[in-house]
Amino acid sequence: MIFDTTAIIDILRGEKTIIAKVKEMESKNMTFSFTAISVFEIWNGIKDMQNEEKIKKIKFLFDSTNVYSLDSESAKEAGIIYGSLEKKGETIGPEDCMIIGIVKTNKEAILTKDKHFQRVSDLKIEFY
Repeated sequence: MIFDTTAIIDILRGEKTIIAKVKEMESKNMTFSFTAISVFEIWNGIKDMQNEEKIKKIKFLFDSTNVYSLDSESAKEAGIIYGSLEKKGETIGPEDCMIIGIVKTNKEAILTKDKHFQRVSDLKIEFY
């Protein structure tokens, strides 16, 4: 299961619903992963780089979890999805399309609370 950026943000904030989901997954020995796109989005969103507590928490989270990279197959999938949705007037941001490309190429599911992922057919989605 690959967590989208919103799920990671909610983990960092200690949001109860996602923490319960992580505990449930751990009790079932399920693994979870992130994408390099989410790593970028999290570091890009840090406004206070002087907050050592927050920095340590983020580093620990990313260092202890598998992170999928954007390879050429995932990028191709993301580009096709982005273009297809754009034609229909149902855009999703390029970063989310790259995350979707990684999820689909690796035959994973995505954990999210963002409903716009439903615009992509054949995407395995789990909501929290």
